[in-house]
Amino acid sequence: MKKTNNEGSLDSLYRSILVLRDERECAAYFEDLCTIAEIKALAQRLEVARMLKEGKTYTEVESLTGASSATISRVNRCLENGAGGYCVVLERLEKDV
Repeated sequence: MKKTNNEGSLDSLYRSILVLRDERECAAYFEDLCTIAEIKALAQRLEVARMLKEGKTYTEVESLTGASSATISRVNRCLENGAGGYCVVLERLEKDV
């Protein structure tokens, strides 16, 4: 089955992230790829996911991160019923600490 242009573009994006060698390269790439607001939003979602995995309440997460209840809810839905990406990343980051 032939991929659509969008699917091919997504594959290229995912592969482009995988070729980065360190945090410095990753920071430079994301600075070129995204706006500062987009990068901060991504970082905030990861922090929300980490806190929810630790068992913090929505109120605690909102207070500590400034994330909206809608963002917290969306991240929580991903943790509970998503593709598992947050869990993989958080588990691996925890092992690196």
